[in-house]
Amino acid sequence: MNQFISRQLFILWMAFLFAVIASPKIHAEDFYAAKRTQMIKTIEADVRIGYGNLAKKDLDENVINALNTVPRHEFVPKKLQQSAYDNRPLPIGYGQTISQPYIVAVMTNLLHVGKNDKVLEIGTGSGYQIAVLAELVDKAYSIEIIEPLGKEAEARLQRLGYDNIVLKIGDGYYGWKEHAPFDAIIVTAAASHIPPPLIKQLKPGGRMLIPVGSRFMVQELLLVEKSEEGKISTQQLLPVAFVPLTGKH
Repeated sequence: MNQFISRQLFILWMAFLFAVIASPKIHAEDFYAAKRTQMIKTIEADVRIGYGNLAKKDLDENVINALNTVPRHEFVPKKLQQSAYDNRPLPIGYGQTISQPYIVAVMTNLLHVGKNDKVLEIGTGSGYQIAVLAELVDKAYSIEIIEPLGKEAEARLQRLGYDNIVLKIGDGYYGWKEHAPFDAIIVTAAASHIPPPLIKQLKPGGRMLIPVGSRFMVQELLLVEKSEEGKISTQQLLPVAFVPLTGKH
Protein backbone atom coordinates (compact mmCIF):
# COMPACT_ATOMS: atom_id res chain seq x y z
CA MET A 1 0.00 0.00 0.00
CA ASN A 2 2.83 2.38 0.90
CA GLN A 3 4.58 1.60 -2.40
CA PHE A 4 1.35 2.37 -4.27
CA ILE A 5 0.96 5.72 -2.47
CA SER A 6 4.59 6.60 -3.09
CA ARG A 7 4.23 5.82 -6.77
CA GLN A 8 1.10 7.94 -7.03
CA LEU A 9 2.79 10.82 -5.24
CA PHE A 10 5.76 10.53 -7.60
CA ILE A 11 3.46 10.65 -10.66
CA LEU A 12 1.64 13.68 -9.26
CA TRP A 13 4.93 15.42 -8.49
CA MET A 14 6.25 14.79 -12.00
CA ALA A 15 3.00 16.05 -13.52
CA PHE A 16 3.28 19.20 -11.41
CA LEU A 17 6.86 19.79 -12.52
CA PHE A 18 5.91 19.28 -16.18
CA ALA A 19 3.07 21.79 -15.82
CA VAL A 20 5.38 24.34 -14.21
CA ILE A 21 8.02 23.91 -16.93
CA ALA A 22 5.60 23.78 -19.86
CA SER A 23 3.26 26.56 -18.74
CA PRO A 24 5.47 29.54 -19.69
CA LYS A 25 6.15 28.04 -23.13
CA ILE A 26 2.43 27.43 -23.75
CA HIS A 27 1.57 30.97 -22.62
CA ALA A 28 4.32 32.39 -24.86
CA GLU A 29 3.03 30.47 -27.89
CA ASP A 30 -0.51 31.74 -27.22
CA PHE A 31 0.83 35.28 -26.83
CA TYR A 32 2.70 35.20 -30.14
CA ALA A 33 -0.19 33.49 -31.94
CA ALA A 34 -2.48 36.33 -30.86
CA LYS A 35 0.13 38.85 -31.96
CA ARG A 36 0.37 37.19 -35.39
CA THR A 37 -3.40 37.32 -35.78
CA GLN A 38 -3.44 41.03 -34.98
CA MET A 39 -0.50 41.66 -37.33
CA ILE A 40 -2.37 40.03 -40.22
CA LYS A 41 -5.51 42.09 -39.52
CA THR A 42 -3.41 45.27 -39.60
CA ILE A 43 -1.73 44.26 -42.87
CA GLU A 44 -5.05 43.35 -44.51
CA ALA A 45 -6.50 46.73 -43.53
CA ASP A 46 -3.51 48.55 -45.04
CA VAL A 47 -3.67 46.48 -48.23
CA ARG A 48 -7.35 47.36 -48.67
CA ILE A 49 -6.53 51.08 -48.32
CA GLY A 50 -3.89 50.78 -51.03
CA TYR A 51 -0.70 52.83 -51.34
CA GLY A 52 1.18 54.24 -54.30
CA ASN A 53 0.25 52.39 -57.48
CA LEU A 54 -0.90 49.28 -55.64
CA ALA A 55 -4.45 48.28 -56.46
CA LYS A 56 -6.84 47.92 -53.55
CA LYS A 57 -7.30 44.20 -53.07
CA ASP A 58 -7.03 41.44 -50.53
CA LEU A 59 -3.97 39.34 -49.88
CA ASP A 60 -3.96 35.85 -51.37
CA GLU A 61 -5.07 33.24 -48.87
CA ASN A 62 -1.82 31.30 -49.22
CA VAL A 63 0.17 34.45 -48.34
CA ILE A 64 -1.96 34.99 -45.24
CA ASN A 65 -1.39 31.36 -44.23
CA ALA A 66 2.37 31.76 -44.68
CA LEU A 67 2.44 34.91 -42.52
CA ASN A 68 0.40 33.10 -39.90
CA THR A 69 2.77 30.11 -39.94
CA VAL A 70 6.21 31.73 -39.75
CA PRO A 71 7.16 32.70 -36.17
CA ARG A 72 8.43 36.24 -36.78
CA HIS A 73 9.59 36.55 -33.16
CA GLU A 74 12.23 33.89 -33.88
CA PHE A 75 13.82 36.22 -36.46
CA VAL A 76 14.52 39.22 -34.20
CA PRO A 77 16.84 39.70 -31.20
CA LYS A 78 15.40 38.33 -27.95
CA LYS A 79 15.08 41.81 -26.44
CA LEU A 80 12.76 42.77 -29.32
CA GLN A 81 10.65 39.61 -29.51
CA GLN A 82 7.58 41.16 -27.90
CA SER A 83 7.66 43.84 -30.62
CA ALA A 84 8.23 41.37 -33.45
CA TYR A 85 4.65 41.58 -34.76
CA ASP A 86 4.39 45.39 -34.69
CA ASN A 87 3.90 46.74 -38.20
CA ARG A 88 7.35 48.33 -38.44
CA PRO A 89 10.92 47.34 -39.28
CA LEU A 90 13.23 46.31 -36.43
CA PRO A 91 17.03 46.28 -36.13
CA ILE A 92 18.69 42.85 -36.35
CA GLY A 93 22.33 43.89 -35.98
CA TYR A 94 25.16 44.68 -38.41
CA GLY A 95 23.32 47.83 -39.50
CA GLN A 96 20.48 45.76 -41.00
CA THR A 97 16.74 45.49 -40.34
CA ILE A 98 13.91 43.02 -40.64
CA SER A 99 11.35 44.53 -43.02
CA GLN A 100 7.98 45.86 -41.92
CA PRO A 101 5.38 43.03 -42.03
CA TYR A 102 3.24 45.03 -44.48
CA ILE A 103 6.14 45.25 -46.95
CA VAL A 104 6.91 41.53 -46.58
CA ALA A 105 3.26 40.70 -47.24
CA VAL A 106 2.87 43.01 -50.24
CA MET A 107 6.14 41.93 -51.90
CA THR A 108 5.30 38.26 -51.35
CA ASN A 109 1.82 38.78 -52.75
CA LEU A 110 3.12 40.59 -55.84
CA LEU A 111 5.52 37.79 -56.79
CA HIS A 112 2.59 35.47 -57.63
CA VAL A 113 4.60 32.37 -56.72
CA GLY A 114 3.27 28.81 -56.63
CA LYS A 115 4.13 25.49 -55.04
CA ASN A 116 6.29 24.33 -57.97
CA ASP A 117 8.28 27.56 -58.27
CA LYS A 118 11.91 28.40 -57.54
CA VAL A 119 12.73 31.81 -56.07
CA LEU A 120 15.85 33.83 -55.36
CA GLU A 121 16.20 36.42 -52.61
CA ILE A 122 18.98 39.00 -52.51
CA GLY A 123 19.61 40.03 -48.89
CA THR A 124 18.80 37.23 -46.44
CA GLY A 125 18.98 39.39 -43.32
CA SER A 126 17.53 37.40 -40.44
CA GLY A 127 15.84 34.97 -42.86
CA TYR A 128 12.22 36.01 -42.28
CA GLN A 129 11.30 36.96 -45.86
CA ILE A 130 12.76 33.79 -47.35
CA ALA A 131 11.00 31.71 -44.67
CA VAL A 132 7.66 33.23 -45.72
CA LEU A 133 8.44 32.45 -49.37
CA ALA A 134 9.57 28.93 -48.50
CA GLU A 135 6.05 28.23 -47.25
CA LEU A 136 4.78 28.89 -50.78
CA VAL A 137 7.37 27.46 -53.19
CA ASP A 138 9.28 24.29 -53.96
CA LYS A 139 12.79 25.71 -53.58
CA ALA A 140 14.05 28.99 -52.15
CA TYR A 141 17.55 30.41 -52.57
CA SER A 142 18.94 33.39 -50.69
CA ILE A 143 22.22 35.34 -50.74
CA GLU A 144 23.60 37.42 -47.87
CA ILE A 145 26.76 39.50 -48.17
CA ILE A 146 27.33 39.95 -44.42
CA GLU A 147 28.88 36.64 -43.37
CA PRO A 148 27.97 36.50 -39.64
CA LEU A 149 24.39 37.58 -40.41
CA GLY A 150 24.09 34.93 -43.12
CA LYS A 151 25.47 32.19 -40.87
CA GLU A 152 23.06 33.16 -38.08
CA ALA A 153 20.14 33.07 -40.52
CA GLU A 154 21.21 29.68 -41.87
CA ALA A 155 21.41 28.19 -38.35
CA ARG A 156 18.03 29.71 -37.45
CA LEU A 157 16.30 28.37 -40.56
CA GLN A 158 17.78 24.91 -40.03
CA ARG A 159 16.61 24.93 -36.39
CA LEU A 160 13.10 25.86 -37.52
CA GLY A 161 13.04 23.02 -40.05
CA TYR A 162 13.21 24.86 -43.38
CA ASP A 163 14.79 22.18 -45.55
CA ASN A 164 13.79 23.78 -48.87
CA ILE A 165 15.96 26.88 -48.34
CA VAL A 166 19.54 27.13 -49.60
CA LEU A 167 21.73 30.04 -48.44
CA LYS A 168 25.12 31.31 -49.47
CA ILE A 169 27.41 34.17 -48.51
CA GLY A 170 28.18 36.41 -51.45
CA ASP A 171 27.43 39.50 -53.51
CA GLY A 172 23.79 39.27 -54.53
CA TYR A 173 24.22 41.72 -57.39
CA TYR A 174 25.45 38.83 -59.52
CA GLY A 175 22.65 36.47 -58.56
CA TRP A 176 23.14 32.71 -58.44
CA LYS A 177 23.55 31.51 -62.02
CA GLU A 178 24.15 27.86 -61.02
CA HIS A 179 20.49 27.62 -59.99
CA ALA A 180 18.99 29.98 -62.58
CA PRO A 181 16.55 30.61 -64.10
CA PHE A 182 14.20 31.65 -61.29
CA ASP A 183 10.43 32.00 -61.44
CA ALA A 184 10.71 35.02 -59.15
CA ILE A 185 13.45 37.20 -57.68
CA ILE A 186 13.07 39.47 -54.66
CA VAL A 187 15.66 42.05 -53.65
CA THR A 188 15.45 43.33 -50.08
CA ALA A 189 18.08 46.08 -50.33
CA ALA A 190 18.01 49.24 -52.42
CA ALA A 191 20.10 49.27 -55.60
CA SER A 192 21.04 52.25 -57.77
CA HIS A 193 19.78 50.32 -60.80
CA ILE A 194 18.37 46.92 -61.72
CA PRO A 195 21.32 44.48 -61.83
CA PRO A 196 21.64 43.01 -65.37
CA PRO A 197 22.65 39.56 -64.01
CA LEU A 198 19.33 39.34 -62.16
CA ILE A 199 17.36 40.23 -65.28
CA LYS A 200 19.24 37.52 -67.15
CA GLN A 201 18.51 34.94 -64.43
CA LEU A 202 14.78 35.70 -64.35
CA LYS A 203 12.75 33.05 -66.18
CA PRO A 204 10.54 34.18 -69.10
CA GLY A 205 7.15 34.88 -67.57
CA GLY A 206 8.83 35.65 -64.24
CA ARG A 207 8.63 38.60 -61.86
CA MET A 208 11.21 40.53 -59.87
CA LEU A 209 10.67 43.05 -57.09
CA ILE A 210 13.47 45.46 -56.30
CA PRO A 211 13.75 48.80 -54.47
CA VAL A 212 15.73 51.29 -56.55
CA GLY A 213 17.25 54.53 -55.28
CA SER A 214 19.96 55.81 -52.95
CA ARG A 215 19.94 55.56 -49.18
CA PHE A 216 19.26 59.27 -48.60
CA MET A 217 16.71 59.80 -51.35
CA VAL A 218 13.26 58.42 -52.07
CA GLN A 219 13.44 54.81 -53.19
CA GLU A 220 10.82 53.23 -55.42
CA LEU A 221 9.72 49.62 -55.29
CA LEU A 222 9.81 48.38 -58.87
CA LEU A 223 8.02 45.42 -60.38
CA VAL A 224 10.10 43.96 -63.20
CA GLU A 225 8.40 41.49 -65.54
CA LYS A 226 9.94 39.38 -68.28
CA SER A 227 7.54 38.27 -70.99
CA GLU A 228 7.61 34.81 -72.52
CA GLU A 229 9.47 36.40 -75.44
CA GLY A 230 12.05 37.90 -73.10
CA LYS A 231 10.82 41.51 -73.22
CA ILE A 232 11.39 43.47 -69.99
CA SER A 233 8.85 45.88 -68.52
CA THR A 234 8.98 47.82 -65.26
CA GLN A 235 6.38 49.48 -63.08
CA GLN A 236 6.83 51.82 -60.12
CA LEU A 237 4.69 50.64 -57.23
CA LEU A 238 5.30 52.71 -54.12
CA PRO A 239 7.96 54.66 -52.20
CA VAL A 240 9.95 52.52 -49.76
CA ALA A 241 12.97 52.73 -47.45
CA PHE A 242 15.51 49.87 -47.53
CA VAL A 243 19.13 49.51 -46.49
CA PRO A 244 21.49 49.82 -49.49
CA LEU A 245 22.61 46.90 -51.62
CA THR A 246 26.33 46.57 -50.93
CA GLY A 247 29.15 44.83 -52.75
CA LYS A 248 32.00 45.46 -55.19
CA HIS A 249 29.77 46.19 -58.18
